[in-house]
Amino acid sequence: MKQNRYIRQTSLKNFGPERQQELKEARVLVVGVGGLGIPVLQYLNAMGVGCLGMVEQDVVEWSNLQRQVLYSESDVGKPKIQVAEEKLGEMNSETELICHDTFLTRTNALEIIAGYDLVVDASDNFPTRYLVNDACVILNKPFVSGAIYGFEGQVSVFNYKEGPTYRCLFPSLPEKDNIPDCNTNGVLGVIPGIIGSFQALETVKVITDMPGVLSGVLMLYNGIDQSIRKVKFPAVAKNKNRTHLETNYEQPVCDSVPEVSFKRMLQEISSDSRKVSLIDVRSTEEFRVNPIDKARHIPMELLIDSVD
Repeated sequence: MKQNRYIRQTSLKNFGPERQQELKEARVLVVGVGGLGIPVLQYLNAMGVGCLGMVEQDVVEWSNLQRQVLYSESDVGKPKIQVAEEKLGEMNSETELICHDTFLTRTNALEIIAGYDLVVDASDNFPTRYLVNDACVILNKPFVSGAIYGFEGQVSVFNYKEGPTYRCLFPSLPEKDNIPDCNTNGVLGVIPGIIGSFQALETVKVITDMPGVLSGVLMLYNGIDQSIRKVKFPAVAKNKNRTHLETNYEQPVCDSVPEVSFKRMLQEISSDSRKVSLIDVRSTEEFRVNPIDKARHIPMELLIDSVD
């Protein structure tokens, strides 16, 4: 019954067999086979994208299982890309699966990306995001970007037709010490699935030239109240004129900041003749677990509005 495999898609108004054929002929590279990459790969594989490339060199860890739902307990310790190839192949034997058992680097990015029509950036770090952007600009390839943070996520499509690039929105790498990842900030298991599904949808829209592609639009999702906001941003001409990769994609480290112990801080406040306020900017959950006596609690996201 393979002829009926995609009938629920081909029977869609404004989709049909023509766009299904476009999916079959497409070559998509997914950078990262983790929380975001897995739902992207699963849906594109199931929907009939003809060729899926994967870039990954990590192994499956116990801490991955809470959100990386392609993997099971028996896969712990195995290379992610090996497990993904096997399981995706079982789901759809018609898909050509190409494994790039490596991390994306400035020495291999151009060569790898050149073999695909578009890229899905499912990485979890800023250096890779900027590397993907720069390589795609040089090669004139669109890419679908996704990122998650706690209960939130964001999606956009960059370098699509005449649209803006990632650097039009975020011109340069942030300082490393300012940006926590999911290892330090945490992430609710379902959030990568939601954001990854949005990425898969945008990928299909790009392949089939459907309207409404999130080019020049950053979509922000909040899992707490299930809200979605869209922020428009323009293209910056100079960011489209790139001919070579940067020599270094490492994040700059913040200058060292003097540290003081909690005990010393209280002593300084008590002995200071001036009126000193102690502001605790941790999240409400962190403050409840370990409150600080005499501190005024104002979460970081509310601090600016609370200054009087």
